[in-house]
Parts: sequence; structure tokens; C-alpha cells
Amino acid sequence: MTSQRVTVLKDLLEFVGIEGERLNLLWVSSAEGPRFAKEITEFTEKIRSLGPLNWNYRWAVPHSTLMAEAASK
Repeated sequence: MTSQRVTVLKDLLEFVGIEGERLNLLWVSSAEGPRFAKEITEFTEKIRSLGPLNWNYRWAVPHSTLMAEAASK
């Protein structure tokens, strides 16, 4: 169930202009400290390689602001 939600969320991120690669789901036991550290390090490197988030600002603007802007035109 969780993996399905993550898949949908990745699609939603892509829809709004954010790379789906910026979201990762990993199942790690508390007994797997070294594995967790390795995975987090790799994920951090991956995010850094993607560079800054070049998100379309209009998605970040509150709906009420967009409505007011549209009404003034």
C-alpha cells in the first residue's frame, strides 16, 4: 500500500514540475545502521546531482493570490 502511494506521489511531483527522483522510499530495520547510512548518503548525493529545485513558482503561490491576480486582469 505504501509503495503504491509513493508511486502516485512521484507522479504528482512530476505533474507539478518536481523530479520524482527527489522522493525515495526505503525499508530499513533499526538493526541496519550501516545500510541506512549508506542509503542516505547515496540519496543525498543523488539530490545534489539534480541541482536546485527549479519549481514553477505559480504552483507555490497560494490559490487566493492567483484568484486575485486573475480577477484584476
